[in-house]
Amino acid sequence: MYQDNTVLVSGFAQVPKGSTLYEKYKALTVVLVINSETEIIEDAEFTFIADLTNYYLTSLVKGYDLKNGIHPLIDTLRKRALIPSQGAVIQSIKSAWDRYKESKQIYVLSNY
Repeated sequence: MYQDNTVLVSGFAQVPKGSTLYEKYKALTVVLVINSETEIIEDAEFTFIADLTNYYLTSLVKGYDLKNGIHPLIDTLRKRALIPSQGAVIQSIKSAWDRYKESKQIYVLSNY
């Protein structure tokens, strides 16, 4: 069970046409569990057909400290996830990051 200080955030991106993933899902989704106090990604899941791909990508993302910004994580994914859908993985992470940042801004503004 997740703590009260966590949020669930997702992002998605279109995958390359002609890939098996495209034929099944059309888009790639990432779901992140983020500790809103520490800003560490506590858990992650990707919509990949192969469990190993999901497991590997999750291992790269899980434990990442978002206080460092998104670019070091993107660099890691570019270097270590050499798969046809790499761009979609990166875009889905960026989308989730943007959604998370927006939610934090809305929360701050609503508490004034």
